[in-house]
Amino acid sequence: MSASSFTVTGMTCGHCVSSVTEEVGGLPGVSKVDVDLTTGLVTVTSAAPLDEAQIRTAVEAAGYQLTSA
Repeated sequence: MSASSFTVTGMTCGHCVSSVTEEVGGLPGVSKVDVDLTTGLVTVTSAAPLDEAQIRTAVEAAGYQLTSA
């Protein structure tokens, strides 16, 4: 298992957390997504390391911005 953390901006409520969790959680190999609304920190646990571009695409599909990995 591999865990990576990313900072996401634009999230303001529980619906935001759900949207990001759903999009990122749908990526192949992802087993867990933890989102901290207060800090914008998204921790992704996956079977293998994920490409930052994959995470960025999923976060943007949810309507938010990935600011750092």
